[in-house]
Amino acid sequence: MKKAIYADKFFFEDHEEEIGYLLIEDGKFSAFSKERPASNYEILDYSGRWVAPGLVDTHVHGLCGYDIMDNDVNGLKTISKGLLACGVTSFLPTTLTADTQLINDVVKHIGEVYKEVSGAKIQGIFLEGPFFTEKYKGAQNSDYFSEPSIDLLQKWQDLSGGLIKKIAIAPEHNGTSEFIKYATENNVAVALGHSAATYEMAKAAVSAGASIFVHTFNGMSPLHHREPGMVGAAMTLPGVYNELICDGHHVHPQSAKILMDATGRDRVVLISDSMEAGLMSDGEYRLGEFLVTVKNKTAKMENGSLAGSVLRLIDAVKNVVEWGMATPHEAINMASLVAAKSIGIDDVCGKIAPGYGAGFIVLTPDLELEATYVDGEKGYEAELLT
Repeated sequence: MKKAIYADKFFFEDHEEEIGYLLIEDGKFSAFSKERPASNYEILDYSGRWVAPGLVDTHVHGLCGYDIMDNDVNGLKTISKGLLACGVTSFLPTTLTADTQLINDVVKHIGEVYKEVSGAKIQGIFLEGPFFTEKYKGAQNSDYFSEPSIDLLQKWQDLSGGLIKKIAIAPEHNGTSEFIKYATENNVAVALGHSAATYEMAKAAVSAGASIFVHTFNGMSPLHHREPGMVGAAMTLPGVYNELICDGHHVHPQSAKILMDATGRDRVVLISDSMEAGLMSDGEYRLGEFLVTVKNKTAKMENGSLAGSVLRLIDAVKNVVEWGMATPHEAINMASLVAAKSIGIDDVCGKIAPGYGAGFIVLTPDLELEATYVDGEKGYEAELLT
């Protein structure tokens, strides 16, 4: 089947195109044309709308009442479908610190069923823990914390069938450098987070190969004028990527701008860190083993700590534009191509380019999500007020 998407604007990797046709053949992008294609193309008319690459969410704990740690195939399928309503066409199911056997079971199960989802595509697994420390543990269960273990990572990679793409650790642990070198040599991106590490500890980890900071500012030692800490490292070390939750609750907009200005918008990865309450109403939910109360779009544990988010990734894109710190093109890239680059999957997703699977989103000029397509087929359509 050949399709041509007609719209007012298209967002490509390093430029935008006005009015034209995005051509799709057999579920893949083929070309962009200013001219109307041949009669054997089905024309999808999105006049007055913008077309952008499907978003890539590299940090997703749950959605629609399901948690990745439920280890439930129907839950995984529901999360995948629900993410289309967030503008997301590729994602990493994200685990929590837990009993080793449960992590074993979860990664093995995802590896067995990940191709069965029909919404956003599973492009790998993000292991958030269990190699963290106490002070900035957030919604991670410290009963299961341990030193970084190459044997465990190897086991999880084997069980998942090679799906582990990212793992987060606290760099103050013993054996950090050896662990990071092993992980990166085996194509697993190492992220730093939930940590009280000093600037020098973080710098040493980055020198060993760590390349991402987990939800920057949250769950890490702050910037201080006598000790720059993890935040100082995230803002100044070259070549690193910084996850950022732009819901207006986790990080003050001005702090988000400071980070973007310090590192460049090509090094910031917009994430949702969404938990099971995403796309649900306020109420009582769980994140892993913890009770979470969601009120006014904020998820908190009983002790008042933030516990993931209920943020749609497309709303993060909209927020940073409305806050005046990014252009629409920059914001879209931070939630698609930059995210894909951060974990080395930009060869399969994150941009509109010939040969890539035709995952894309249709937006109003106000960045409201109108539709989401996967492999050239519409998977979600919003009910927009006209």
